[in-house]
Formats: sequence, structure tokens, C-alpha cells
Amino acid sequence: MSKFPKSLMAASVAALTAAPAMAEKLGLGRTATDAEVAAWDLDVFPDGSNLPDGKGDVWTGEEVFADACAVCHGEFAEGAGNWPKLAGGADTLDHEDPLKTVGSYWPYLSTTFDYVRRSMPFGAAGTLSDDDVYAIVAYILYSNDLVDDDFVLSKETFADVVLPNAEGFIVDDRAEMEYGKFTNRCMSDCKPGAVEITTTVVFPGDPNSGFDATPISQAVMGTAGAATEAAAPATEAPSEEAPATKAPVEEAAAPAAALDGELVAKGEKVFKKCKACHKVGDKAKNGTGPMLNGVFGRAAATVDGFKYSKPMKAAAEGGLVWDEAELSGYLANPRKYMKGTKMSFAGLKKDKDIAAILEFLKSHSQ
Repeated sequence: MSKFPKSLMAASVAALTAAPAMAEKLGLGRTATDAEVAAWDLDVFPDGSNLPDGKGDVWTGEEVFADACAVCHGEFAEGAGNWPKLAGGADTLDHEDPLKTVGSYWPYLSTTFDYVRRSMPFGAAGTLSDDDVYAIVAYILYSNDLVDDDFVLSKETFADVVLPNAEGFIVDDRAEMEYGKFTNRCMSDCKPGAVEITTTVVFPGDPNSGFDATPISQAVMGTAGAATEAAAPATEAPSEEAPATKAPVEEAAAPAAALDGELVAKGEKVFKKCKACHKVGDKAKNGTGPMLNGVFGRAAATVDGFKYSKPMKAAAEGGLVWDEAELSGYLANPRKYMKGTKMSFAGLKKDKDIAAILEFLKSHSQ
């Protein structure tokens, strides 16, 4: 393979460095106008001071999000396939596998607005109006339980929203605070004076170690075992004069209603539509929606730690209890059942799916 000629490389470098001067000399191009620069300069400051005019509410945002974003990010911002999740992940940043979303990780709302406005939707960046961007960001905030369902995002309300992880980022000052210590590390003769052995550790006996020592753990356990045995009083048999008393027999609890195992299995499959927001099982926690353990017979809006919508709280005050009839109506069409509900799921259209998921939820309520 022939080498790149040095003369040609030098000529190329010279041409590149001379290009601006040649363009000015030959009249090629011109200085961009302020309007042209402004059209490209879309940065949004963290305080929102240079936001565009416009506004958008949560429910308009849900509609725009469904049309422009849900194909990748899911109907509820829970992510679809390998596309990013935008909601959830609260209190997971200290976990081994944290979920980093707008609600759990991003520090500034301005970053969310700027990214949506500049880069979304995928493959059609720049096609959203400023009102649409405001509405989408409002819906993302709502999906993360950061605003109520009547929230309207605008330049005026922008500063009212503080993301949970706003204080989670710090300035990288390692160059000033740490680099000097790292580069001036000691590599030899670091400790003054002679090195002395101050402590000897005796290991338990090991036939392969060469040490003849009594295993400490066995000695301790043997002593404890003997003491325990000596201290335990002998159990006396009941005498004829004092017959042994029998423990009272507890009345057997009424057996729970039998579950249809096949229907439970079908319900578990249907529940996959709900798993992005709701959890069940031993380690179930609240997510975008409340955990559903024990939902049958439970009063509405009573799961600890979950922030319910205003309509749900009102229904709870009215005495709503989740029995089979109420759950069936809610799952069939949440919005029709309860106007303004926080759950934006469209509903289950097949009666057999509703029956199956109810049986599955019953299995986690007994």
C-alpha cells in the first residue's frame, strides 16, 4: 500500500486553513443574520428565561404523545421495546440497576423541553409546534406524578416545576480538588521508621494448613451447646393429680373461594398490558400506578405512598370499594368510568380478558 504523499497532505491542510479567507476574497457566502442565528439557536436556559411563547395542558399532551411518541416510548411513557422509558424509576438511583427517567434522573426541565423541541419525534425532528412541545412535556411530568392532571405548562409556570434530581448533580472539581493528590502519590519508602508486626491472627485448625490449632468456631459452639444442654430443665410427665391441660382448639378459618387456575394463567398474560404501571407479588411496589396486591375488597385510593388523582380521591370519599363489578367497569373503560382518572389506559375491550385479569388479581388478594 502506497503512503499518502506529504506534498498532497500539506496542500490539503493549506487549502483548509485558507478557505475562510478565500471565501471572503471571492465573495462566497455571507455573515448570518441575527434572525438566521436565532432560528438555529434553540437552547433553553435552566431557568426557562428564553422559552418560546405558548402553552400546553396534560390531556392535550396525552393526545399528541399518543400520535407522535407512543410508538417508541409507550402509551404511558413507560418505554416500548428497547426505546427509552420516560417515566418511573423514583428512588432507584442508589440501586444496582437504576431506572433513569425524566422523573428520576434528569436535573432540569429545560433539558426535557429542549430535547423534545430539537430532536423529537424520531425521524421528524422540528415538526412539533411550540404548543405541542409544551403539552408533551406536561404529559411527561404527569406520567411521573410531578404535576396534577389540570396542570398547564407555559413560560409562566415553567419555573414552578422542580425535578426531583435537581440537586443530584455536582460540579466536576476533581482537577482542582483531587488530581494533585493522585499525581503526588508515594511509591516507595512511604512509612518512616521500621515496619513491625503488631498483631498475630490465629486461624482455625486446617489439616492442610500445617497449623495445629483448635478450631475457634468449634470450641465456642461446643461450649455453648453444652451450657445450653445443662441449663435445659427436664420435662416432667403430667401426674394423675395434675393432668396435662390441652391447648384450646382454634376454630378453622373459612376456606377462601377456589380459584380457576386456568383463568388465573390467562389473566397473568393479559396483565402484561398493565405491568408497565402496576406491580403485584411479594416485592410489589408502587410505580406509575399503585401496586395491586389485595385490590379486591379494598377501599379506593388507600395504597400508602401513592399520589392519587383528584377524581379518584373524590370517589374514595364517596365510599368506592373495588369489588368485581366496580373493577370490571373501570377496566373496560377507565375514562368513561371515572372522568379525569389518572390512568390513561384505553381499557380492555373483551369480556373474557376482563374476567381473566380479575381472577388473576383475586389470586393476589387472598
